[in-house]
Amino acid sequence: MPTKGEGEGEVIVEMRPVGGVVRVAAVDVATGTEVVVMGPASASQQTLEQVAIAKLRRKLATDRGS
Repeated sequence: MPTKGEGEGEVIVEMRPVGGVVRVAAVDVATGTEVVVMGPASASQQTLEQVAIAKLRRKLATDRGS
């Protein structure tokens, strides 16, 4: 599901249940940078998505700062 934050590029988020957890991948469309987080299946979809996108933002900021 593509999402777009304010002032940010497009991000694709994929959620896949794995047992009692959900694997969430977030990919920055412009750079192809991908991060993965795992969270409890009981967590809301919105919360898991926010965590993955926050991790992606940190990764992109670190990559640019190097």
